[in-house]
Amino acid sequence: MSPAPDSVESANGIAFTVIGVYLVMLLVLGWMGHRANKPGEEDYYLAGRKQRWLVSTLTIMATFLSSFALLGAPGMVYREGVVFALVSLNIPVAGFCIYTLGRRIWKAGRDGGFVTPADMICDHYKSPVALRLLVALTGLLFVLPYVIMQIKAGGDLAAVLFRGQENAYEIGAVVLASITALYIMIGGMRSVAWTDSVQCVLLLGGMLLAGIAMTVAMGGPSGFAKEVADLPESSLTVPGNTGLWKLPFLLSVCLLMPIGGILQPAQWMRFYSADGPRALRRSALIFIFVLTGCFLFGVMPVGLGGQAQYPLQITADGVSPAAEVGVFDQILVVVAREQLPVLFGSTIGLVIATLLIVATMAASMSTADSNLHALSAVVTRDLYANLFRPKAGERERLWVGRLTVIIATTISLVMVIAGSRPESSLAGFMEMIVGLALFAVAFSVQLLPITIDLLFVKRGTRAGAVSGLAVGLVFAFAFTSLFPLFVGGDSTLMGLVGTAKLVFPIHAAAWGLIPNALIFVIVSFAQNRKRPV
Repeated sequence: MSPAPDSVESANGIAFTVIGVYLVMLLVLGWMGHRANKPGEEDYYLAGRKQRWLVSTLTIMATFLSSFALLGAPGMVYREGVVFALVSLNIPVAGFCIYTLGRRIWKAGRDGGFVTPADMICDHYKSPVALRLLVALTGLLFVLPYVIMQIKAGGDLAAVLFRGQENAYEIGAVVLASITALYIMIGGMRSVAWTDSVQCVLLLGGMLLAGIAMTVAMGGPSGFAKEVADLPESSLTVPGNTGLWKLPFLLSVCLLMPIGGILQPAQWMRFYSADGPRALRRSALIFIFVLTGCFLFGVMPVGLGGQAQYPLQITADGVSPAAEVGVFDQILVVVAREQLPVLFGSTIGLVIATLLIVATMAASMSTADSNLHALSAVVTRDLYANLFRPKAGERERLWVGRLTVIIATTISLVMVIAGSRPESSLAGFMEMIVGLALFAVAFSVQLLPITIDLLFVKRGTRAGAVSGLAVGLVFAFAFTSLFPLFVGGDSTLMGLVGTAKLVFPIHAAAWGLIPNALIFVIVSFAQNRKRPV
């Protein structure tokens, strides 16, 4: 049932006002962070390593969630059904990683004065160039897709919220990207963490509000359960409506996706910035219980209820969303726009719907800012200062970091706008937010063997780390959706990859991690045997 606002103009006016207030608040927080900053890279990138447990918890959760939580996950549940709800199992895995890895990374960062992941890794393996380049590349391959998906989310939100407005998608993407880049450059980690804290509260509330709204719209829990039970059988079983989520693929995603989300540069730097291990222990426990509840009782009902309210078109040619939805990732926004004004009245409902949109925008911006900020540290410290300008002063490096934010934001924005064109070769790659997230974590998870070794085992060698990581990145890329654009969909190499996927239907992260770990262990073992006792 469609909402009945007084007019499209009044609806857009309410939306513009609410979103405008939110964006101004972010800039104010960015300026406050700038005023509180002290000179130097450690304060700009790590907030002086004095981030208290509450801010650490909120910024870690906000960085982990992203537009995946409020757009991508409901969109995938809407497309696939109950099977994707099982992906919420990745939250306890991520929380366990924070608990076991975060404290050790914090201690090493404090003792060594490290800022980026490569600082710590290269110090341990005594590798000044090759390994640093590979770790920086790993960070880049994670960060850019993640930033792209957040900017894309801004465009998607604007396109639905301001239907009828010319170029709404492009304007939404530009505004989200510009505001995010601006407050990062103003205040660094402190501004990012403070804005993340506000954004995290908004997005957690938005997740629960969305689930409650859908459940109420369907007649309460009993009505919701009855309608979901009547969904097509493929929506209630493995491997889902498209057949993608076969059990090996599902398990590899549930295990490796959260690990990749924790080993990415922005989260690693959040471990460094905490004021102690106690803050990270608290963060891990809150992370597990709060986020699991929000996913199961907030976001997942939107996708399942969305199938009941807006039935899919399932044919032999594939699965398509209902015409009213248009794009899978927009199911939550459509539900908010259509259902909330009916439940609460046109004006109040529209305000609440807009607040839900703001929560979704908060999810996008909180991850975009964290990743852009981390990327600026990686480029500045790992590449510029270590390889090109070793004698550069802190002031110069900080300005290079700010320039990196501008360049990375611009590249991501251009790719988002280009990928929105149906004729673009990137259109398929950027079709769904979950696909971009799965692409990104395929690379960050390749740091797992190195991380386990330097934190616990301490038996690996530089050659083992370099060769394992290099092979892992190559294999992971070969099994991503972007690989056919480079080698051709009909090439012999793609035929081999396709056959491998049929025999072992696991995620690209696993395809990279298996040879990565094997080579790392074999090369390190062989070198250790040659060493004199």
